[in-house]
Amino acid sequence: MSEEQTFEQLFNESLENDSNIRPGEIVTGTVISVRPDEIVLNIGAKGDGIITRSEYSNDNNLDLTTVVNEGDTMEAKVLKGKSGDEVILLTYKRLAADRGNKKLEEAFNNKTVLKAKVVKVLDGGLSVVYEGARVFIPASLVSDTYEKDLNKYFGQEIEFMITEFNPKRRRVIGDRKCLLVERKAERQKELLDKLHVGDIIEGTVKNITDFGAFIDLGDIDGLLHISEMSWGHVENPKKVFKVGQTLRVFIKDIQGTKIALSLKFPDENPWLIAAEKYAVGTVVSGKVARMTDFGAFVELEPGIDALLHVSQIAREHIEKPSDVLKSGQEVEAKVVDFNSDDHKISLSIKALLREQDGEDASDDYEDVEE
Repeated sequence: MSEEQTFEQLFNESLENDSNIRPGEIVTGTVISVRPDEIVLNIGAKGDGIITRSEYSNDNNLDLTTVVNEGDTMEAKVLKGKSGDEVILLTYKRLAADRGNKKLEEAFNNKTVLKAKVVKVLDGGLSVVYEGARVFIPASLVSDTYEKDLNKYFGQEIEFMITEFNPKRRRVIGDRKCLLVERKAERQKELLDKLHVGDIIEGTVKNITDFGAFIDLGDIDGLLHISEMSWGHVENPKKVFKVGQTLRVFIKDIQGTKIALSLKFPDENPWLIAAEKYAVGTVVSGKVARMTDFGAFVELEPGIDALLHVSQIAREHIEKPSDVLKSGQEVEAKVVDFNSDDHKISLSIKALLREQDGEDASDDYEDVEE
């Protein structure tokens, strides 16, 4: 025997002349003995075939007596000879992986959706085993939303597609995200086909920003802009709504997948009855909402502001409203002009004061524009 040849090499060479059994060949045998860590097969050769636990499964704790019985027929792949004994080492795991890889290749070519169990959670994604073959699903392709913790997927059966197949480089990549995105798009289309402008629906507050709130309508989000949150003025949406809150909203507009929502229900528009409540000559009260150089805007009720011109704030001349008024201050004034078409109301404190003093103030007010 050449010093360069090992017993294992010679044994493997002998296998080639032993009933056509060679390393890498697939053989069929009958289980003649099974222990928790080893399966012995009669494969019709000089020696028996041995499948160790590690060559049957990746589960180091698997009890082989629970999966195989004496008398069972099974296939295995010839691995190599074992020095010193007339036995042939077989592998079931690698045979399954080879066949699994063929199915993965077919699934890759045919864009078939597969289903397999997550066997390991890694830092960069998930490892699944499909019929003995391993597939890696990167974290970025696990979900259509950011997943900080992937541990919840351990032991779960998940669906995916093969997007890269290169077993020689051990790169078999799965993608679950593409399925979620596609199915979500289908559900969105079904939902959009049912929705119409003017519909009143329920949704859940999903996210709140400075400019509005995104409402989950079920597979699609709608935007409730800050200007549509109330007939009155809303300064900070986060002080009005909470994430998870259920809202009854109506659809104001639909543009593709963009849905504009509103809480300003038309039948609740305060201007519908404003002409009766704020007719010319009516004495009203309200809070100073904001001020400009030419006057102060007084909120009579949410959604209705009236202009108190700087010339109508007091009997005497004042330079600017902030000289005598403060934001939030309650004021009482007389309605001196009402324009229903433009939704404008003009007030006068000066006219009210003159009237209370018994003076004729009918010619005192001059129509002013902003």
